[in-house]
Amino acid sequence: MGILSGLGGLGLGGLEGMDVFEEEEPEKKAETAAGPPKVEEKDLIYDKNFTCPVCGTEFPAKIMKTGKAKLIGTDMDLRARYEGIDAVKYDVELCPVCGYAALSRYFANVGSAQAKLIKEKISMNVHITEYHDEIYSYEQAMERYKLALVCAVVKKSKASEKAYICLKSGWLVRGWRESLAESGNTKLSAELEKQENEYLQNAYIGFVEARKTENYPMCGMDEITVDYLLAVLSFRFKKYDLASRLVAGILTSPSANARMKDKTRDLKDLILAELKKNG
Repeated sequence: MGILSGLGGLGLGGLEGMDVFEEEEPEKKAETAAGPPKVEEKDLIYDKNFTCPVCGTEFPAKIMKTGKAKLIGTDMDLRARYEGIDAVKYDVELCPVCGYAALSRYFANVGSAQAKLIKEKISMNVHITEYHDEIYSYEQAMERYKLALVCAVVKKSKASEKAYICLKSGWLVRGWRESLAESGNTKLSAELEKQENEYLQNAYIGFVEARKTENYPMCGMDEITVDYLLAVLSFRFKKYDLASRLVAGILTSPSANARMKDKTRDLKDLILAELKKNG
């Protein structure tokens, strides 16, 4: 007797001899061969409503589902990389009415005097491009970052905020350039590489100034993290003396955790190798 015997009493006698797993096994094999479904950017974002602190307009903006995106690595300068999405594209909020834009962590922090400056120097003149795509393209994200930077300058933001916008703009351009890896567009890639260096150079200048004049936490980072980031940028732009001093400070600091010290030792090795190469 089979495990399906007795179906005759239910009018299904013809099915009593069925092999329970006859059709299921091929489906399993097909699923395994195909692998898990590819993660799409549109599935990792959603629209959230914001209220503009300058003009009071309520508007939607796309943000990343942080709990759903899978972190796959971190660049030396702390740029996080996720599977299926460039998170940097979704970290600027832009009011479509008055043109006020800022990084998410700073968007709501606008005083009355700053709002007045935005209205006078941005809102009266800005022409905002309308987009209706499911995701933000790199071109669209770049526009948002440029508006965030000019708004930060206009409202006289701290050096750290402007430096952080420049840092993340550099990350954005890097992601854009990486997305072109298989396109063969060498001209655009070379231009983006130049832009990345310009943004990161300005981030370096801004963080050097902020370190002298501002308190911690800075842009959500503690002193050790800022010093590490500045050491990486110093190394990138061949400021080896400053990079070495910052590295030494982190490695001897009792407040630096083991993970940060490991990253700093890797940076130290790169600095020493570069100094040796240059004599």
